[in-house]
Amino acid sequence: MNLHTLIDSLISDTLQKSLPLFGPELVLCATIVVLLLARVLPLLDRIPPVVIAFVGAVAALIAAVPQEGLASFGGIQSQEIFTGMLVYDGLTAYFKLFLMAFAVLFVILSHLTGIADRDDGQDYFSLVFGATIGMCIMVSSNHLLTMFLGVEMASVPSYVLAGIVKGRRRSSEAALKYAVYGAGAAGVMLYGTSLLAGLLGSAHFPTMVGRLVEFDLPTRIADRELTVMVLALAGLMVGVGLAFKLSAVPFHFWCPDVFEGASAEVGGFLSVASKAAALALLVRVAIGMTYEHPTSDKLGSPPRDVAAIQQSHPELPVQFVAQQRSTDDESTSDPAAEEGPLDPVRSFVVTLIGIVSIVTCTFGNLAAYGQRNIKRMLAYSTIAHAGFMMMPVAAAVALVGMGKTAAASEAIAALMLYATIYLFMNLGAFAIIAFMRNSMQSEEIKDYSGLIGRSPLIAVAFTVILFSLVGLPPLAGFWPKLRVLQALFEANSPLLMFVMVAAAANTALSLVYYLRVAKTMCIDREADGTRPVALGFLQTAFVLAMALPVVLYGLDPERIARWTQQAASGLFQ
Repeated sequence: MNLHTLIDSLISDTLQKSLPLFGPELVLCATIVVLLLARVLPLLDRIPPVVIAFVGAVAALIAAVPQEGLASFGGIQSQEIFTGMLVYDGLTAYFKLFLMAFAVLFVILSHLTGIADRDDGQDYFSLVFGATIGMCIMVSSNHLLTMFLGVEMASVPSYVLAGIVKGRRRSSEAALKYAVYGAGAAGVMLYGTSLLAGLLGSAHFPTMVGRLVEFDLPTRIADRELTVMVLALAGLMVGVGLAFKLSAVPFHFWCPDVFEGASAEVGGFLSVASKAAALALLVRVAIGMTYEHPTSDKLGSPPRDVAAIQQSHPELPVQFVAQQRSTDDESTSDPAAEEGPLDPVRSFVVTLIGIVSIVTCTFGNLAAYGQRNIKRMLAYSTIAHAGFMMMPVAAAVALVGMGKTAAASEAIAALMLYATIYLFMNLGAFAIIAFMRNSMQSEEIKDYSGLIGRSPLIAVAFTVILFSLVGLPPLAGFWPKLRVLQALFEANSPLLMFVMVAAAANTALSLVYYLRVAKTMCIDREADGTRPVALGFLQTAFVLAMALPVVLYGLDPERIARWTQQAASGLFQ
């Protein structure tokens, strides 16, 4: 192949295949350009920046919807774009839709709280959309370079957003701490990626899995080769960068200080969008390095994908097909079939994620007890939930090693359901904090005393959100936690069974500090000198719009659960 043919092939691949699947990112890029031009062009300067940002976010949301509609996540065929740097599948499509929907809600919240005024709105929304583009790259990463690029594109604008509030020493201190921790974690992660690429001779995830198979780790471990230690060290270094984005212990130190110093709006952005993108990237790395996609079916073996079976045998009912696939998965879980070249990698990943997740969850819940600032308490709550959402990833990797790919996709679907419900819970909580800050000029828990008498709707909505964060039925937060525990139980390993028990105990632990806030609002008497609460119609409507799904999806979570199951099923096709 000569240079001319190679260039034509790249242009054709980019224009015809890659760019159509890169629509949301292109729309956000165009919106950023318009926002920046609004500072220099007189005509655009007359348009409020929030209008430009809202139109751009809605257009990106429309571009993120799959062509066949929301019910087509399961039919999306996995395909590599931009010469294998990124991958587009059901998981990518779902998380892109998630991020664009969050962007729309976040623009509305920023306008209602007044943080994005006419003077600084262009800069504020440009940073938000720039970070969102980085998160989209994170969720679709298929290469070590795009993984690192996505993390940095999401992190650098976030450093500035943490200090966006002018004239506040705590805000500037939060931005500085965030940047210093982020730079250190990025350096360690970059060194880990270079070690991995150097040892395996590739930075492309599917190729790296093949190289790991050829690496013959069991033999090298038996021979006690130092190369295995270097490979494990490289994996730990990459894990440092992921743990930083997830605020997982012991790389969580920045999180409470940044959440307390930054505005509540930015805290909501970091706790929802950034965490969801980091979790999706964790899935990409963990599954991408432990699951080798089959290149061809064995002669005479029946297709194991549900859609393929239905296509070849339309007379069979759907329930029978799904049951047959589950039976096939269980039949391949013979202990003798589990032994393979990737088993040491799976064991390493499961052990690392399992231990870090339970330590993170426990520490976050215990540290939240003594907090007096509501944002700092929710920061530790975010750490605890991040630990909880890491658990199904460990379960999925373990289930893949057992040959139970259907159960593994259910574990990833539980994570996606958790992240979706978490959007409403945490964005609603931080929205209430932002509105209360504007009204009471305080973010201390004690100043929320007697809120039920001053603003009954807000107090009830906040209480519902807090109970859902605990995971109490019949609220929406109960179902994802139950499915995470189910995934851990399906994995049925001693470590993950311990993680399951500890996760259930942590749910009980979290009840104390969430109920303390609810008690302060609904039972305690109003403190002397407390400022009155005056929220407008739009602010109250936004809070209710966040709280109502927490109740409704608690009563009927099946629609979102169905979408997440379809989106996760493509990971193992």
